Amino acid sequence: MRIVALGASNLTRGLYSLVSTARAVWGRDVQVLAACGHGRSYGAGSHFIIRTLPAILASGLWRQIEASPDVQTKALVTDVGNDILYGCRAEQVLAWVDEAIGRFRRVTSDIVVTDLPLVSARRLSRVKFLAFRSMLFPSCRLSLDEVLETADQVNQGLVRLAAAHHIRFFRLDPAWYGFDPIHIRPTFWRAAWQDILGMGSPPSEHSWIEALRLYAMRPERQWILGVEQVTPQCGVALWSGGRVWLY
Repeated sequence: MRIVALGASNLTRGLYSLVSTARAVWGRDVQVLAACGHGRSYGAGSHFIIRTLPAILASGLWRQIEASPDVQTKALVTDVGNDILYGCRAEQVLAWVDEAIGRFRRVTSDIVVTDLPLVSARRLSRVKFLAFRSMLFPSCRLSLDEVLETADQVNQGLVRLAAAHHIRFFRLDPAWYGFDPIHIRPTFWRAAWQDILGMGSPPSEHSWIEALRLYAMRPERQWILGVEQVTPQCGVALWSGGRVWLY
C-alpha cells in the first residue's frame, strides 16, 4: 500500500501521525511519499525563514511515482491555503490543485481533497491577523477581508473540483483549531489524519524518537541560505515499519 500526500505545515507537523496511522492499518510494508514543508506552495517556490523549497508540482515526487511499480495508492491533497497569502488569485490556486489531481488520476482514483479552515479563520480579529501575517507571511500585504474572500472562492472551487473528478472532499473539523487558525492542535494530529485517511481509530502507538526523525528528515531538494542541498530519496526505513520518501 502506498500513501502519497501533498501539503504544507500541517502535513509536516503531523507526518508521524499520518505514517503511524497508515502503518497500523496497512502493515509494516506501507510506503508514504510526501511533498510538504512549512509555507509550501503548490505552484511556486516558497520561502520560510532561511529555507526555500520548490513548488509541489515541480518536486521529484511525481518522477518517483512514475518510476515506481504499480501499487495500490491513496492520495491526499491538503494545505491548499498558503498560496492565497502569497497573493495568488483563486483561479491560479485551483488550476494548480486541478493539475495535481489530474496527475494522481493516472495512478489512482482513491483521492482525498481537504477544504480550508474557514471557520477558524473567520474568528480572527484584524490585530491577530496582522500579527499572524507578519510572522508567517511577511511579504503579504493583503487585508483580512481580501484573504477571506479569496479563501472562500478557493473553497468553493475545491468542492467543484472534487465533484468533477468524482473524488472525496473532506471538511476539516473546526474543533481541531485553537488560537492558531490554520494549524491543527497537536492533541488532534492523530484524530485528524485518521479522519482524513478515512481509517477510523486504528491501534494507537507513539514514538517521540520516530516523530522527531521524520520532522528532521531532509527533502530531496531544498536551499538553505541560498545554498542548494540535494538528498536522494531511497525510502527511509522506519524501525517500527514502513518507508518514507520526502520531497
